[in-house]
Amino acid sequence: MSPSFADLGVPPNIASNLAARGIDAPFPIQAATLPDALAGRDICGRAPTGSGKTIAFGIPMVHRVTKAAPRRPRGLVLVPTRELASQVCEELNILARPKGPWVEAFYGGVGFDKQLRALNKGVDIAVCCPGRLADLINQGKLSLNDVEFVVIDEADRMADMGFLPEVKRILDQCREDRQTLLFSATLDGDVDVLIKKYQRNPARHEYEADQADISRAEHLFWSVERTDRLQTAASIIDRMGPTVVFCRTKRGADRIAKQLETSGVRAAAIHGDRSQSQRERALESFHRGKVAALVATDVAARGIHVDGVECVIHFDPPGDAKDYVHRSGRTARAGNNGIVVSLVPAELRKAVGDLQKDLGYEKGLTRKDLTELDELASRPAPAPSSRKPSSSSRPTGTTRPEPRPVRAAGATRPDRSTRRGHEAPARVQAAPATDRSDDFTDSFADDLATVGPRPADAGPGRSSARPDGREPLADGQKRPSGAARRKAKRLNAIEAVRLERTRDEDDLQDGRSSREPNPRTERKSRGPESWGPGAAKAGGAKGSGGRGGSGSANSHAKTTGKPAAKAGGRAPAPKRSQGSRPGGETRSSAGRTGGGRARSGGSSR
Repeated sequence: MSPSFADLGVPPNIASNLAARGIDAPFPIQAATLPDALAGRDICGRAPTGSGKTIAFGIPMVHRVTKAAPRRPRGLVLVPTRELASQVCEELNILARPKGPWVEAFYGGVGFDKQLRALNKGVDIAVCCPGRLADLINQGKLSLNDVEFVVIDEADRMADMGFLPEVKRILDQCREDRQTLLFSATLDGDVDVLIKKYQRNPARHEYEADQADISRAEHLFWSVERTDRLQTAASIIDRMGPTVVFCRTKRGADRIAKQLETSGVRAAAIHGDRSQSQRERALESFHRGKVAALVATDVAARGIHVDGVECVIHFDPPGDAKDYVHRSGRTARAGNNGIVVSLVPAELRKAVGDLQKDLGYEKGLTRKDLTELDELASRPAPAPSSRKPSSSSRPTGTTRPEPRPVRAAGATRPDRSTRRGHEAPARVQAAPATDRSDDFTDSFADDLATVGPRPADAGPGRSSARPDGREPLADGQKRPSGAARRKAKRLNAIEAVRLERTRDEDDLQDGRSSREPNPRTERKSRGPESWGPGAAKAGGAKGSGGRGGSGSANSHAKTTGKPAAKAGGRAPAPKRSQGSRPGGETRSSAGRTGGGRARSGGSSR
């Protein structure tokens, strides 16, 4: 019989809190680490994603951390991503109910005001990303001198992201007699340096799930043409329901989300370039079932924890086995089953074969078979492994909670909206999606792909035109790359400007203008050398300073475009000379000043 939380020494109020949430039996990593952590020992734990590490370190932290002073927290949790910080904070606040310590999350992408107000009131446990924590320390807004309990979660991921130097500087500022718990998927390399330098005689507990426990998911590697990946992904999501789609780049995530929307699948993108509010809205929409697909990058892989994810799609296969495990860990969590599908184009078959070898899977790809998804989904979850976690003090064997009930063979799979308890949104009717990888070079393989023509038969009542308005390609025709199209656009613009200038010069030489003259802008655009000689001699004084109407000659010529009549013995305006304005007006620099009088053979009076 597996031990209960009470048998492991968990305080009654926390144990009853867990029981109220339906959590009665601890997971293996929890059963292994809780006795030592509650006794005050440092812990070095190795466990895969989705194994229950948050509760494993959350229970002793909530139990042992005391009341903190303003800006001087007593507990500290370091995590690599914003999403993980938010989710850990939420879980710790639930464990701390009703009268436990106050937990707050601190991460970048949002303003400082709310976080500073929380610090001034006195946060007991701070869940932080290393970057934002360093900013608060440098500004003098937070001190770590009172920290007595430290948790380093996903230490290997922080090492991959380059956070370890900052993590070391943070740990150097904490109390020397602190209790330090470290959890990671691997305990070698840079992580081992943290263990040796910042932990005191830690109890090591390693739990490595075997093949039956690895996320309890069915793994499929399908050979799919690059241009057919999007339609395949849309079909999988339509059959399976809530799905996380992983791609390699941020631009690719945005593109795939938009194309899934076009194909009638509600989707949202989440990656490092999205603001924190956008990321939170995407996760909330996915959690509530407003969107069926969450398109993410590797950076967000470890920060996504949503119950009920039915499937994971590797739209772009991951670079190594570690990323594959963390991506796939988004489904089949907490004893449930799930399906992981990798869409493998021809040019990546060798790389995926090496990945399968590293994972211990049989090498090879299979043809796309959507009916296989329903068969796999109807199978019961694999039985839990009886192997005990490896640790310095072996607890008694534990089992996972019972898996969720499965449908009988041949039963109709309910709609995903029914399973999640909400009304299904109206599905958008659109033409079948096509993966236009040439529009964006989201990976090195996109440059090798040739986009074929859109099928002529797009269905009754549907146009074969592309969604962006461009005409479909003819058979055998290749669309130019994005760089070539941008270059051609620039050259066309330059040629249009050159032709316009040539036409203006020809018009001036022929004595006409291709556009209506604007006296206000013409005066500013032409220099004094183009005003022509004799303007002052012909027109008299410029402006209202002339007497007897002498200042109105140029004004008349300017407004009517005709030579001014003789007035007061003044000679008529000379004919237009080269360089003068259209309309017969000529000016000199003397006339332009408007401050004195110019004579034409005699007095202007």
